[in-house]
Amino acid sequence: MLAKTNAGIASILFIIYPAWDALAIYLDMKANPQTAPKTPQLVNAAISIMTTVAVALALQQGVPQALIVFGAWAILTGLIQLILGLRRRKKMGGQWPMVISGGQSMLAGGSFIATAHAPNAGINTLAGYAAFGAFYFILTAISLSKTIKA
Repeated sequence: MLAKTNAGIASILFIIYPAWDALAIYLDMKANPQTAPKTPQLVNAAISIMTTVAVALALQQGVPQALIVFGAWAILTGLIQLILGLRRRKKMGGQWPMVISGGQSMLAGGSFIATAHAPNAGINTLAGYAAFGAFYFILTAISLSKTIKA
């Protein structure tokens, strides 16, 4: 893990992750029917954009502060994702990866905050969080592609 030994790379990853999430939310909104309510996604995207800026500012104070900001973001957006997945499952189906990912995000966020003052542990948790996030994105895409074709 290069990010564990290079503070610059770790910092970039901290900033990129919430920005990437905002982009994924935008793509999710475009993929959903025009009649579907967009408020939860808009709120989630706004939170992710604000977190991108907040993490960049927190990194100026140090990694522990960035982990706390990142952890709070993971808890809040995970909760929104969990609720959105539960609400969508009856209409769209294929939402179980989103539900699991939202719950996992909330747990990981708590872990980021708990390990903030042991930055290597927090960065290790971030690496696992990113890996699971990518896995859930793939599962959701596959699941939704089957639902859309049906």
